[in-house]
Formats: sequence, C-alpha cells, structure tokens
Amino acid sequence: MEEYSNYDGLGLAELVRGKDVKPEELLDEAIRRTEKIDPEINAVVIKHYDFARGQISEGLPEGPFTGVPFLLKDITTLAGTRTTFGSSAYSEYVADHSSTIARRILNAGVTIFGKTAVPEFGALGTTESRLHGPTRNPWNLDYSAGGSSGGTAAAVAARIVPVAHASDSGGSTRIPASMCGLFGLKPTRARTPIGPDIGLGWASLVECPHVISVSVRDSAAMLDALSGPELTSPFRAPPAERPFLDEVGRSPGRLRIAFTTKSPYGEHIDPEIANAVREVASLLEQLGHDVEERVPSLPFDPMEVGEVINGANLVALAVRFAEMRLGRPMTDSDLEPLTLLRARNAQIGTAIDYVTAEQSVSEISRSLVEFFTTCEVFLCPTLCEPPIRIGELDPMIPDLARIQAARRRVWPMPIVFNMSGQPSMSVPLAWHKSGLPMGMMFSGRFGDEATLLRLASQLEQARPWNSKMPPNFAA
Repeated sequence: MEEYSNYDGLGLAELVRGKDVKPEELLDEAIRRTEKIDPEINAVVIKHYDFARGQISEGLPEGPFTGVPFLLKDITTLAGTRTTFGSSAYSEYVADHSSTIARRILNAGVTIFGKTAVPEFGALGTTESRLHGPTRNPWNLDYSAGGSSGGTAAAVAARIVPVAHASDSGGSTRIPASMCGLFGLKPTRARTPIGPDIGLGWASLVECPHVISVSVRDSAAMLDALSGPELTSPFRAPPAERPFLDEVGRSPGRLRIAFTTKSPYGEHIDPEIANAVREVASLLEQLGHDVEERVPSLPFDPMEVGEVINGANLVALAVRFAEMRLGRPMTDSDLEPLTLLRARNAQIGTAIDYVTAEQSVSEISRSLVEFFTTCEVFLCPTLCEPPIRIGELDPMIPDLARIQAARRRVWPMPIVFNMSGQPSMSVPLAWHKSGLPMGMMFSGRFGDEATLLRLASQLEQARPWNSKMPPNFAA
C-alpha cells in the first residue's frame, strides 16, 4: 500500500488479478486516503463505503478495472445511494435507479465508494456549491480545482484514486484536468451513453461522460468499457476501428497539427501559457509532426451561443426537473442565486432564440469541419490563465456578466468542441512558475479519438507527467 500512488488503475487491477493484493485492501487504502486527505480538499462529498464493500462481498464482475477503487461524479445516479447534483434541493435525495453510465462503470469491475463534488447541476467551471462548500486544488489550496468535474480532478490529483468519473458538456472534464495536472479526454459526442435521464433536452451540447485519469491508458481502457450506444441515444458516434486501448503506444504517424497561442476573443493570455504552447509545438515538430500556427475562423461567438443553450436553458431544465421530482416550486432556500438568475433568463428568452442558437452551433460545426480538412489535430491552451482562486466565481453572487467575462478570459476554447461534437483532450505538459499545472488542449476530427490517444501516448513518453504529484499529497 505504500506504493499505491505509483500505480494507475490498470496497474492496480493487474495486482488484483495476480493475487498480489485483494480488492478489500485497495478499498481500505482508498478510504484511508479519503479520511486523511479529503478534509483539506473537499473532493469526496458523499461517502458510501458499505456500498463498495457490498460489491466485493457479492463478487465483482471481470473487467479491465476489477477491484480498483473508484469515485462517481455527484451528478450521476447510482441506485440506493445519495445523489445531490451539488444542490441543496437534493441534499437528501436517494436515487431509485442507476444511469446507464453508472451501470457500465460497475461492469468494468470497480468498487464505487463515494461521489465527487460538483457545482450546482454541474453548471459552472469551478466547484464551489452552497451545499458542499468549495473543492480546493491539491497543488495550491487557495485555488479552484475547476468544474464541473472539480471533485474528481482533486481526488485523482491527490491520488485518492488513479482514475475517476467525469463528464463534459462545455469543458467540464478538460478544465479541471488542466487545473489539476491530469489527463482528461472528452469523447466524441454519443461515444458514451447519457441515458436514461438525459436526452434531446441537452441538444447539441450533450453531456459526454468519461473519466479523468493519471495515465492515458486508463482513459483508453475505460473508454472501451463505456463506449457504445443505448436504445434511447439521440445520436450515434462512428464505430472505432479497434479497441481504444490498442491505440496506446501505437505510432500516430506524421500528423498535420495546427496551433494557436491566442484567445479567440482577443483577450489577454498569460505569457507563460503562450510560451508553453510554443514549446509544445516545438516538441511536436521534434517528434516528426508538421506544425503550423493557424486558427479556425468561427462565424459566431461560442460563449454567447453556449449561454443560451448550456447556460440559461439547461439550467432552467434542471430547475424544472427538480420541481417535477420534488413536487414543489424551487426557492432561494433550495437553489443558489446564480442558478435562479440563469433559470429566469431562460424564461425571458423565446423559442426562436433557442432555435437560432442551435443553428449557430451548426454553422460553427461546419466551419470546424472545413478547418480540419487541412489538419488532423488542433492545439491550443486549455486555459488562457492559471487556475482561478476560490471565491472568484462565487455562485452565491447572482452576477452573470462577471461569470461570462471570466469564462471568456480563462477558458474560452473548450466549449467550441462540445458544439462540434469532436473529441478533445487536456494533456498535462507544462507547469506555471506559481507551481500550478497548465494543460494543453488537443482536438481531433469527429469520431477520431484514436489519433488523439496515439498522440497523447507519444507525448506521455516524451514528457512524462505520471510522477508529478502535488507536494503535500505525494505520499
């Protein structure tokens, strides 16, 4: 157990298969770490240790991660356990069913011993809910771990677990992966299932469930376990040529890679981050790729369009579902002021506003398809500034203009590839002079996670990050 932090998820599973360690021992170590570490970072907000012990006593399925301790994001239902969606309205809610993604995660063989913190309804790029309080970045406790998968990223960065559940409908996997120095892949739209609770209501910015991990191979193996449509899927992703795990270690060939060091809105970008992108572009050239500084031209402002779809309307939808599920109107004692403001904004808008936003998304997607006819991969910074401080985006302050300004300034690019549905990943390739991580975002053609995983594996070998841990949480 002293070497627990040195293993990724597949490595721990290999120990279980070889009978070098028992699932009970791994679970006990993950719980010990949670009890020791979590009071500082506030990442694991729901603990159901007995559920995980019951899994082991009933017999774990044979999967790629059999016996590996795991955390589920607290926005996904798991039958018989509390699921709060980061909201006071659901503080005592116990799920009566498991989501499709939760069932597939269970089939991978993991033991789910808790849930990780999210902002209310997963609707913000920092994890600081009124219900659970702020989740802190293990690299510096004064800073945010990102959102909405901030609890997941903090738990993995602190090595409570090597891999945990995340999801992304506007950057919610890549933003916290960047802030916490981890690998985070947003799959192609519909690569992984979203049912039964989410359907066409999420429209083009459909949730993309997956994981945040220490290693590339854990991400690939879990993508194999989670991939595939369900009967109610409103979209279909192109089938993969081979298992995603087989792409890890496979040569990516000579790729055409476009890159930029600039924000699409002309906002200031931290000079260290811009220099880090150039250094990575130089590394890519050394690895044999054709690299060119070039940026796609977008016909509409993604942030404005995204707020109509993923901000106001989807927040309003979450509020409506809460009222239906709980059987009463939501008040300020149930929901945070920012949530209520965004829901009210959605009611001011019209159906034609929503349809216009969806049409804008289609045109943004078409412009990206054209851009990717001349390259296979696009590189840009995941964040244009280092991680934000705790309290900078306080959801108790109903100031949407402040939130929008911060989004444009700090994480302007991730949502673009939710709109197009393309796979996109944050890779931990640089660290700021402050000691905080700086993720590099690589995006690929629709359906082509394979190229991204090959490239990520090549970069993992060229510039390893697995041994980089927050100093106070390295043991």
